[in-house]
Amino acid sequence: MRFLTRCRVVAAAATVLVLALPAGTAAAAPPAGQRPIRETDLLRFVWVADPQISPDGRWVSFVRVTVNAQKDGYDTALWIADTAGGEPRPLTSGGHDSSPRWSPDGKRLVFTRAPEKGEKKEGAAEEAAGQLYLLSMEGGEARRLTDLPKGAGSPCWSPDGTSIVFTSRANRRDLAKRNAARGRGREGVQAADRAGRAGDEAREEVPPAAPAGLPGSPVSPMFPPGGGESARDEAQAEGAPAADERESDVRVITRAVYRLNGAGYLDPEHPAHLWAIDVPAAAAEPPAPRQLTRGEFSEEDPAWSPDGSLLYFLSNRVREPYYRGEGRVLYAMPARGGEMVKIAAIDGQIANFALDRDGKRIAFEGSLYGHPARSYNQPDLFVAAAAPGSVPRNLTVDYDFDVGGGLTGDQHPPRGDGSALPVWSADGRSVLVRTAERGRANLRRVDAASGKVEALTAGDQEIVSYSATPDGARLALVAATPLAIGDLYVIEAAAGAQPMRQLTRFNEPLWAELSLAAPEEIAYKSFDGREIQAWVQKPPGFDPHEQYPLILNIHGGPHAAYGYTFDHEFLWMAAKGYVVLYPNPRGSTSYGQDFGNIIQYRYPGDDFKDLMAGVDELIRRGYVDSQRLGITGGSGGGVLTNWAITQTDRFAAAVSQRSIADWGAWWYTADFTLFQPTWFKGPPFEEHDDFASRSAITHISNVKTPLMLIEGEADYRTPPPTGGEQMFRALKYLHKPVVMVRFPGESHELSRSGKPWHRIERLQHIVRWFDKYLQGQKIDLYDVP
Repeated sequence: MRFLTRCRVVAAAATVLVLALPAGTAAAAPPAGQRPIRETDLLRFVWVADPQISPDGRWVSFVRVTVNAQKDGYDTALWIADTAGGEPRPLTSGGHDSSPRWSPDGKRLVFTRAPEKGEKKEGAAEEAAGQLYLLSMEGGEARRLTDLPKGAGSPCWSPDGTSIVFTSRANRRDLAKRNAARGRGREGVQAADRAGRAGDEAREEVPPAAPAGLPGSPVSPMFPPGGGESARDEAQAEGAPAADERESDVRVITRAVYRLNGAGYLDPEHPAHLWAIDVPAAAAEPPAPRQLTRGEFSEEDPAWSPDGSLLYFLSNRVREPYYRGEGRVLYAMPARGGEMVKIAAIDGQIANFALDRDGKRIAFEGSLYGHPARSYNQPDLFVAAAAPGSVPRNLTVDYDFDVGGGLTGDQHPPRGDGSALPVWSADGRSVLVRTAERGRANLRRVDAASGKVEALTAGDQEIVSYSATPDGARLALVAATPLAIGDLYVIEAAAGAQPMRQLTRFNEPLWAELSLAAPEEIAYKSFDGREIQAWVQKPPGFDPHEQYPLILNIHGGPHAAYGYTFDHEFLWMAAKGYVVLYPNPRGSTSYGQDFGNIIQYRYPGDDFKDLMAGVDELIRRGYVDSQRLGITGGSGGGVLTNWAITQTDRFAAAVSQRSIADWGAWWYTADFTLFQPTWFKGPPFEEHDDFASRSAITHISNVKTPLMLIEGEADYRTPPPTGGEQMFRALKYLHKPVVMVRFPGESHELSRSGKPWHRIERLQHIVRWFDKYLQGQKIDLYDVP
């Protein structure tokens, strides 16, 4: 019983329909097999990530992700597929290769490679730090380009193919320590430090940089404010141990945002900066990379201008942006280094961007803040001139869906990432983007002048990631459906909806064994007449004349959406004999700005009523047993699970995952701030009654439902003390049936990218709990011994 050895179980008291579509528009369904899906089939899943089409459109390089069951992790390797067809083949056998990017002539790939965790290779700059490698399409082994402390990532070729810009968190102290370790001694450390300091002084005009994706520099691991490297240098001058001899592990925290779920504590001494390296000739040694930016703020997502003279990037250059809600801004600088200038900003957050072929315009995804502040800000597509101080124009102001949006599922690639940038047409008249509409995510063409939106792909599916040729004529993409995890396709970007040609079928051998049924889409009216979209996953061999136990499964967010993508969890629950209902209640994305924001200051609340109306609808249809109802959800779904069992006793069992029980406690401890009046009108010490009234823990005495709580012990998004731990302790005091299942080392991403065996055990525990209370099975695991 392997599951008993892989996570700790805290025991509780013993008292205890797919729509019809035009041919070729959607991803293909796999062949039907014989047996129901199992939870352990996850070990055989293959994911396709980060498809990158070659400049001539002939080849697609991508990341193939597989489970390494022996190491309880994931392997990533680079593969290649011919867009004309044929079997894809591997390019690398490395266990941790990712981010392939084609050279402009299509003859080479740059990619990142990381050693095994804990592995220290001879000559490597730092344990487990990913470095850039170069691979020739004419054959031969990959060659390492960089050897920087803290690694290198986000590679981007110059238009002439002579240079690569990338990001790295290495600082001058790291470089000095590396030089000392390579035998240059204390003099080498001091020389490197002087060189770095001189470089900083020569670039005083460059504004200072912050941890990637997050504002500000939150922690100082060695010296208090006012100290930093100069204070450390003074300490060394007075005879204190050198930094390479002793480094303190004490953190001095000065920022409200100081740790990030999955990444751990943020490190202000290592912001992500732009670097560049000249591409060496075939037999030459790589030259030393050049650092282009410095300071306290980070730079992200670099891109070259078409003529190679400029670099564009995103950055948030405000120390504590959570006070006023500042978002990322688009900047540019000379490609060889120098002063950066602001190109475009909006009253909100800028995300993915792309320059047109002439380098005169930039298209980007952006989310405008509301005034007054909103809980949900729907993303739009903007166009701006590629010149300082340009005023962006919102192209999709009349398109009430999510530009750049995707769907919630548990089988997006757990490693390997993927890009989904806007794509300009060759003539500059339109821009291709992914959008989310009513539980589907497809590619849309937006007219760059009028903002008119038309479909490029259509169907009950999710476009997960994609890339395009430089002229935007051909795209490689990964598409998923409720019956397919996600395979590689190619499509021509002609006018109108186009058919997609499938290039990979990695999961078909497994799929041939399985009997999988597509979910049925339903719509029902809620308490106020609002229509709610939902899906019903039915057990194999479903008989509408029988009555089945029901599991209501609630998505997180709360601003997210279920839909037509693959969810192992729903299929597994159905295979175990349950009808699974998964709705998109108010607050969900892909239904417009108003539908998403309507729960502001009322969460949880009317969304709970939407969920109950869905349960009533299935009971009305006659195939659900009203005495055998279960409820579960993670993150925001955990919030609603906790809330539901304090408001009703109709559920016979509940599983709350990675949840919040006390909004006040969570406000103080989450990895991001709620300093803006988005979810609450003020802080808990000013709005105590509102925080308390919407907290499940306030109403804990009402709970009669047996409850399982699933927690990741490294979860900084919904820290266990603010959710599951409170519910567990309170219900134990009340002598109610409750159990807590804790997963060591797992973050908030447990269900999506946690260790493979942890993901399997999570599913096992959820279904066992429902088996115990909905199916009447004798399961002693959760009883107090």
